Amino acid sequence: MIAANYTAVRNNLKSYCDMASQGETVLVTRKENKNVVVLSLDQYNEMEKAYRNANYLLKLDRSFAQLDAGKGQAHDLIEGD
Repeated sequence: MIAANYTAVRNNLKSYCDMASQGETVLVTRKENKNVVVLSLDQYNEMEKAYRNANYLLKLDRSFAQLDAGKGQAHDLIEGD
């Protein structure tokens, strides 16, 4: 991870974007505002996928807990044509 202040990033935006597109994470520090992170679209997509997968697994865990607690219902399978 590379940390740089806002002014340095603003003055050298292309260089920092190039670093991010090559897999480097860039932390942009700002004095009176919250810091931000610049990362590649591929890294962002991987993080989003991991987040969605974690939420899906959490839903599955809750569903299994409900079944174990006897809160499930049995249904007959519907046969297609």
